[in-house]
Amino acid sequence: MASESRLYTFSPATTADLRKFRLGTSRAKDPQAVIYQIDKHTLEIAQADDVTYTNMQELANELPAHSPRYVLLSYPLTLTSGRLSVPYVMVYYLPVTCNAELRMLYAGAKELMRNTAEVGRVIEMADPEDLEEIEKRLGGE
Repeated sequence: MASESRLYTFSPATTADLRKFRLGTSRAKDPQAVIYQIDKHTLEIAQADDVTYTNMQELANELPAHSPRYVLLSYPLTLTSGRLSVPYVMVYYLPVTCNAELRMLYAGAKELMRNTAEVGRVIEMADPEDLEEIEKRLGGE
């Protein structure tokens, strides 16, 4: 982790926002998601917009067709035992149409983002429409 932590950066505000989102969504009744991106010039990882998405279709519509993103997702599920579970995961969105430079940029920061956001699992996704089926993927934990 040492090499990527020197290359990619998080502002103190972004680090605080990551922690606040993680702690604030642990008891959420609805799905909550935020999108993060890497600035190609400064290599800073930051939230793409100030929106917290609660609808997976809206989230899918916001993901760009040719650029990767990290999506932090807290998704409440009722398990077969009847117990409520709220998995906190990172969706690594990597469309097949993105260029090699962006693929390398996001691949290099994936573990740093995972560790900084303190997510339990990373789910890789190439198509934004796959978000509509996220419950099935999370249920298979």
